[in-house]
Amino acid sequence: MTPVDPDSPRFLRQRVLGGFGVEAQRRLAEAHVLVIGAGGLGSAVIPALAAAGVGTIAIVDDDTVEASNLARQTIHGAADVGRSKVDSAADAVARLSPETTVIRHDVRFASQNSFELLLDADILVDGSDTFATRYLANDAAAIRGIPMVWGSAAQYSGQVGVAWDEKGVDYRDLFPVQPSDDEALSCELVGVLPTVCAVIGAMMANEAIKLITGVGEPLLGRVASFDALSGSTREIAYARDPNAPRPGSLEERTTLREPEPARSVTAAQLAKLLAGPTTAGIHETPPLLLDVREASEASFVSLPGSVLIPLGSLPDRLGELDQLLGSRDAPIVVYCHHGVRSARALDILEKTGFTRARHLTGGIDAWASQVEPQMARY
Repeated sequence: MTPVDPDSPRFLRQRVLGGFGVEAQRRLAEAHVLVIGAGGLGSAVIPALAAAGVGTIAIVDDDTVEASNLARQTIHGAADVGRSKVDSAADAVARLSPETTVIRHDVRFASQNSFELLLDADILVDGSDTFATRYLANDAAAIRGIPMVWGSAAQYSGQVGVAWDEKGVDYRDLFPVQPSDDEALSCELVGVLPTVCAVIGAMMANEAIKLITGVGEPLLGRVASFDALSGSTREIAYARDPNAPRPGSLEERTTLREPEPARSVTAAQLAKLLAGPTTAGIHETPPLLLDVREASEASFVSLPGSVLIPLGSLPDRLGELDQLLGSRDAPIVVYCHHGVRSARALDILEKTGFTRARHLTGGIDAWASQVEPQMARY
């Protein structure tokens, strides 16, 4: 493949910029950027970097394109539904900039593969949607000594920042304690305006370009916040606490936590429970299935025999579960679309005395993917 040519007429409008020139364009052509996520933010970041002339873009995402993604994940089209997001995004880059080298990583960014994925990267751009991945990405970038551009978008607002441990500030200086992913404002749960993803993704690409070229002042020790409803932006400054303890090795830093086995069940495990497994020769009662999605979702697809109580009305309808179960010590498995609402429902059940409650990790989407491939997905 012919490498990106920094002297190409494509980049004329960039090269004539004051303070930019041929040298900045050459740095872009030689750069290797790793992007986590080909979703809403990645859909803006990846094409912008390719169009600007970044020579190598590595994309990390283990998800597939769904119809509900298309409004905000504009790098994908209707014909891509069901495809790997990495493949779809790579094809979009090839149409935009055939000379750009795209490295496809159809995997989840995890502690086991982070070193290998970041081995040749100059910059990490994190467009993931979980706290666990964000903190792991921050820590892996710190160990590698490279900057991380991060962004988030939910509802009508978003934030962008740069974490660079070698320069004295990273994501842990802004948020020292990693929250549970159950506390995240999931787009599934609260929604997001598509244009917020576009704005935040463009700002993330802008930060990456500044870091690569040395042009401008990156958002180090500052967070840029955008409010779509008012059209306003504001800046929040922060600094490292010199007295705060700092984790050392990646093993000490790694906080990518798997669900607690006692509180969760995988799709494969649930399938065995519903089939009536035996433990030590004693028949185990299949659990009651509690669906905490909205009625419109349940009418589209649901697990047979499940009881529908939307999350918002669960606290007021616990008596219905008492009647169905007979005892709060009876087994129950909660599920939703992807596992966010069910985790919140599990907290409610545990706090109100349901001793054998668990939730389905990955939700009904994981069930459709791993147990019942013919099931409809949304």
